[in-house]
This record gives sequence, structure tokens and C-alpha cells, in this order.
Amino acid sequence: MNKHQVYNLIVLDESGSMQSIKNATISGFNEVVQTIKGAGQNFPEQEHFVSLITFNGLGIKTLLDKQPVTSLNELNANSYKPDASTPLYDAIGKGINGLINYLPAQNGQYNVLVTILTDGEENASREFSGAQIKQLIDQLKEQGWTFTYIGANHDVEKAAASLSIDNTLAFLANPFEMQMMFSKEKKARALYYQKIRDKEDLKKGYFDDEEDAKN
Repeated sequence: MNKHQVYNLIVLDESGSMQSIKNATISGFNEVVQTIKGAGQNFPEQEHFVSLITFNGLGIKTLLDKQPVTSLNELNANSYKPDASTPLYDAIGKGINGLINYLPAQNGQYNVLVTILTDGEENASREFSGAQIKQLIDQLKEQGWTFTYIGANHDVEKAAASLSIDNTLAFLANPFEMQMMFSKEKKARALYYQKIRDKEDLKKGYFDDEEDAKN
């Protein structure tokens, strides 16, 4: 029996302003990895894959590319080094296109969850505009993709809305707030996987069950 495939794409800001919360970001991301790994045990009918894109003005890196959850490596101080500016649109475009070009070849049903985490607004993209990313996201939402935008130090709701993303979570850029944010994200992610299993409507707000979340 073929398992239901779930693709988890995480687009993670690695710009210089993330330096002050570097350790909290590494720790929180690794907790999310454990949540995804746990999904394989809690929902054995699902098969999970993870793509991780990190980005700054020095480059956009693909640290994980549709990696099976069973063989995930955790983030560490050597693989995550905040520096430079914020080419957010280019990073989102690269991550999305990497999946778009791959998924049509897959048979059966699948779900895609895209998580964008940044502590600042776009300021350095060269390949994609905000309008292009918004158009892409609009098209993919119609195909059942789910997008979330988690941010700090800017108007998170406004930035997300400009990209047609409804599921938002704002936090303050300090270790305590980061820990709280990742805790909320993990609970929402686990609920998302449960909704897939139960064939519930995934168009409802991703963070709806988190009292401090904004949708």
C-alpha cells in the first residue's frame, strides 16, 4: 500500500539580523524536525519529506532537498551562520520551484506545507518580485498547498497578506519568544498532520487553535 506523501518545505532567514537569536533558531528548528519525525510514528500511513532553504545576501542554500524524514540531520552552528541581507522572494521562489518541478512525476495524492520564517522584510531579491511570488502562491493554494508566514521586527500580517498568505504568527526577536513561537508551530503542525489523516478541511486557519495566533 502506497503511503500518503507529505512534503514539508521550510524557508529560513539566515540574514545578519538573525544572529542575536541564532541559538534559539537552531534549537527551535531541531524541535520542529523532531515533530516531523514523530509524524512518521503517529501517522504511519504518511510518508514525510523535508526541504530546507536558508537565505541571505551571500546566497540561497538548499540544506535539505526532499529528504526522507527518517534520515534528517539537525541544524547546527556550522550549517546556520546568519549574515548579510534578506532576499526573501528569491528564497521562496527557489524552494517552491524545486517542488513544483518534482511533484508532477509523483503518483497518488500528496500534501505540501510551506513554512516561511524571517525576522525582516525583503530587501535583496534579484530573480523574483513580490507580485510573482504572490501569483505562484495563489495558484498553489488552489492546488491544496498550505502556506504559513512566521516573522518578527516587521508588520507580519501585512507582509504575509502581500504574498497571499493568511496563516501568520508574529514573535519578538528574543530567545524566550522564539521558544514560545516554535512551541505553537509544533502544535499546529501536529494538528495539520492529524487533519490529513482524518481528511479534514486544510483550508481552515493553520494556527486557529493557537490563542495568540493571527489569521
